[in-house]
Amino acid sequence: MRIIGIDPGLRCLGWGVVDAANGRLAHVANGTCKSMGNDLAARLLSLHTQLSEVIARHAPEAAAVEQTFVNRDGAGTLKLGQARGIAMLVPAQAGLPVAEYAPNAVKKAVVGVGHADKRQIDHMVRLQLPGCAPENADAADALAIAICHSFHAASSARLATAIGAAS
Repeated sequence: MRIIGIDPGLRCLGWGVVDAANGRLAHVANGTCKSMGNDLAARLLSLHTQLSEVIARHAPEAAAVEQTFVNRDGAGTLKLGQARGIAMLVPAQAGLPVAEYAPNAVKKAVVGVGHADKRQIDHMVRLQLPGCAPENADAADALAIAICHSFHAASSARLATAIGAAS
């Protein structure tokens, strides 16, 4: 299964694509979409266009997006939520199932602890995807989100098989 992980951001939206097959992960690509424009609508449109191109180029079968956390700056949280809307809309428009994961769940799946820092995430992404060189922290986070989804998808498949066998 080819999975795109998306780390929403209004200035810089990270993305990472992995292939998951038979319990093995392989890095496909990663990068960032940097918003352009003078107003919010133009910036959101530029993210939509760029992410649509990424999905068309890499043809993922599933998408995973990090959930927004609420911080002290209400306006900043709202803008991040709008970028997250683009991160969910684009794969949905492409017909992909979209999963959502809390930041702590991603960190726990990839690093083993729910309060890992950016350096730990980058390090573990590189270990789990040999030869991978994330473009920046946003791309590393996006790859971590894709890895997290691959673990959850594999667990769900094993559970469905076990339930089917027990029936």
